[in-house]
Amino acid sequence: MERRSKPRRRRGRGLLFLLVFAALTGLYVRWDNTALQVSSFSAALRDLPPGFDGCRAVVLGDLHSTWFGGKNGKLLEAVKAQEPEYIFLVGDLLDAFRDVPEGYAEETAAGLAGIAPTYYVTGNHEWAVGDVPELKKALEARGVTVLSNEFLALERNGDTAVLAGIDDPNGYADQKSPEAVAEEVRAAYGENAFWMLLAHRNDHFPEQYSLLGADLVLSGHGHGGVIRLPFTDGLVSTDRSLFPSYTAGLYEKNGSTLFVTRGLGNTGPSFRLFNRPEVAVVTLRRE
Repeated sequence: MERRSKPRRRRGRGLLFLLVFAALTGLYVRWDNTALQVSSFSAALRDLPPGFDGCRAVVLGDLHSTWFGGKNGKLLEAVKAQEPEYIFLVGDLLDAFRDVPEGYAEETAAGLAGIAPTYYVTGNHEWAVGDVPELKKALEARGVTVLSNEFLALERNGDTAVLAGIDDPNGYADQKSPEAVAEEVRAAYGENAFWMLLAHRNDHFPEQYSLLGADLVLSGHGHGGVIRLPFTDGLVSTDRSLFPSYTAGLYEKNGSTLFVTRGLGNTGPSFRLFNRPEVAVVTLRRE
């Protein structure tokens, strides 16, 4: 009888081990998708006006209707602790495959705008959800500046930098092109003006946005490659291609610098792995 019971005990221990392992894995994945991570970056920019040297901006993207604490309290606390001078919200505030909680956009917008001047551009999901004009009005009413293929001047320590923002390509078919916006910036401020561009889609940088003449492009959309693995820039892109690039951090091409935030939320039933929700702090430095 004792000899027969040993295999049963081993099977029982093996099953217990698997259950414990599965539970710990589930807890880790939950933590990995809900525990905010503050990441700091220094963007060295040759033509940065001296007055903007040391300027700190928080870059947030891809919230996808996700709450971090009640009324996004944990997110707002994390952002406020960074003492940003500007907040750049680079699209996909909402998610097309999840219910948008009542008051989500309004409460998030009001909370961020209460911390620092906040600027927003649309992502692809806002257009898929629909009623973007109403969303823009709601954000503006809560103190957020919406940049819809337009630009403005920022002033700091006696110097000027131009901030432009473009709507996502999912927007209206007849909307102003990024190239047209770039031409307008140059016409208004001169060929040598320092300017930054908020543009949701990271994957448009190498072949399009890097050619516009912007000194710094700030984007999201890439979700950090969803699953972060050593020696890669992520495992899968948001369009499901493998081993994408331009998904997180700083890049340079064609004389333009790109910063991509890994973002905060997930779309639909997807999840992150080794890729915590990111509150990105970008400090501008004069090279």
